[in-house]
Amino acid sequence: MASQQQLSAIKGARVLMVGAGGIGCELLKTLALSGFQDIHIIDMDTIEVSNLNRQFLFRQSHVGQSKAKVAREAVLKFRPHIKITPYHANVKDPDFNVDFFKQFNVVLNGLDNLDARRHVNRLCLAAEVPLVESGTTGFLGQVTVHVKGRTECYECQPKPAPKTYPVCTITSTPSKFVHCIVWAKDLLFAKLFGDKNQENDLNVHSTDAASSSEQAEDAFERRKDEDIEQYGRRIYDHVFGYNIEVALSNEETWKNRNRPRPVYSRDVMLNGLAQQNGNIFGATDDPSSVSAMASLGMKNPQDIWSLMENSRIFLEAFKLFFVKREKEFGNLTFDKDDQLAVEFVTAAANIRASSFGIPLHSLFEAKGIAGNIVHAVATTNAIIAGLIVIEAIKVLQNDTNNYRMTYCLEHPTRKMLLMPVEPFEPNKSCYVCSETPLTLEINTHRAKLRDFAEKIVKAKLGMYFPLIMHGSALLYEVGDDLDEDMVANYAANLEKVLCELPSPITSGTTITVEDLKQELTCNINIKHREEFDEEKEPDGMLLSGWTQSSSVEKDDNKSIDNGGSTSNASQTVPVDSEKNDEMGSVSSGKKRKLSEVPDAAAQDFSSVADSDGSRNHKKLELVDDDDDLLMLDADPGINKKKRLQ
Repeated sequence: MASQQQLSAIKGARVLMVGAGGIGCELLKTLALSGFQDIHIIDMDTIEVSNLNRQFLFRQSHVGQSKAKVAREAVLKFRPHIKITPYHANVKDPDFNVDFFKQFNVVLNGLDNLDARRHVNRLCLAAEVPLVESGTTGFLGQVTVHVKGRTECYECQPKPAPKTYPVCTITSTPSKFVHCIVWAKDLLFAKLFGDKNQENDLNVHSTDAASSSEQAEDAFERRKDEDIEQYGRRIYDHVFGYNIEVALSNEETWKNRNRPRPVYSRDVMLNGLAQQNGNIFGATDDPSSVSAMASLGMKNPQDIWSLMENSRIFLEAFKLFFVKREKEFGNLTFDKDDQLAVEFVTAAANIRASSFGIPLHSLFEAKGIAGNIVHAVATTNAIIAGLIVIEAIKVLQNDTNNYRMTYCLEHPTRKMLLMPVEPFEPNKSCYVCSETPLTLEINTHRAKLRDFAEKIVKAKLGMYFPLIMHGSALLYEVGDDLDEDMVANYAANLEKVLCELPSPITSGTTITVEDLKQELTCNINIKHREEFDEEKEPDGMLLSGWTQSSSVEKDDNKSIDNGGSTSNASQTVPVDSEKNDEMGSVSSGKKRKLSEVPDAAAQDFSSVADSDGSRNHKKLELVDDDDDLLMLDADPGINKKKRLQ
């Protein structure tokens, strides 16, 4: 039973929930049943069929509707007297500024991407509102508390970068099925159906064009009087046949590798183009429901298709895109909930895998890889939602001594599935909450201001309405109230090399970057550097200074990282927790030693990839975009934390 003090804190609280997905549904239900009277929900998503197996507030009839609004209606049916305010919007919209956040007593996150998490963290810091962060992946989960000045903020520890692959591996020497998925999704699908102006590393030169001709034909351009079936076969033969032959011409590449086998449509399609067993137009008007599998009478997504079946799916999906969805061309991006897109990418990846001697995968498996899906466990979401509410109540009572970061484990550790740990202190080198200057190594004679703005300010620092200054000189600004002359001036600055700006940026200078909406300021010290490793430093610049603080415990000099993992970090906490004699339950009044934190408990499951769509053409990355699934790169035993006292 809750005490009178707790009930009073609960009833008088105004709570902001960000996210109404897997965790959000459970959280809203738990808040309502715990007595909270004033709840606000922000979520920009609409309900999809794939949500229904775990987001229990939604039904089939709700598909296509706002998650925030439907969640409100569902909860009001059993708690009609409480106030729930939904916002079907992006939390990064201008309306949700610092003043908006200041009206709440606590903010509870149930988000699905790093970018939004960072944004909410900064607004909470600026508004001085406590934040309870959370994340789940399969059976694993965590809840953390972030209070300005008392605990570390969400960004005190660098988060793992999205999994990236060198473009040469993806385009020329794939060795894993995931390489084929990235090629099919980020190169082939994007080239055929996405933004035609976007840079793409696929070989587009046709076999019909002379290599010396400047007017070499783009094989991806549809020819006059060419029907869809002919076009589809030509694309098939180009990417799976001709391009493989081009790769084979470089003998040096294959000295120590297995040589791939070119695949042409004539070799696998014995009976002409895919014979359809059904109506390609389907019975639905929903473009995202169009299916090549249905058209060909193939029903089981867990079947592993043969090369011929993959070829039939590829050509049928290609045709269906033109027949049913040509109006979307130029704006299409891969979506794991888009059945036709998943079918096309699965088939393309499997055909390429067959060529390179890589085992084929089912559509179900391919979808999981392409969407970075770790399949959700509804029970984990429910546990995490309950822990969020427990920490929220502590925050409302200002019970700082009992704040806990709690980790939900897959396997019992000393008979414990929930591992609470005292929060860490703020990281003094954090550029967000401690405003510590960063250092940027960059070629100031070659890099443009646009490179700095896109690759550092937006992609690395997460500022989307930046103001860039050098001393008193304003070099760039984003805003709706700028006059035409200012916009033109800033646009001109973007195309200038750093050392040639009106106020030149050279080695030793300091740039100030601000995001007025986040109320965040960051100083960056510039260090000129001539050369960069294209594989290791594809951006042509290196940001540093945002590092893990060193431990102050004299008897423990082990370093456990919560950002980029290192070999040292992986050795600091025993994997076999049963061999750790100091493991035990957490006493609320006692600080735990680093060695008392198990390997699984030390993971940060809310560290996910940015989904802002930013990509460098030198590397391709996998990012997570499911509503509550937080992808841990191939090895779930990723980064580990170090305690601060």
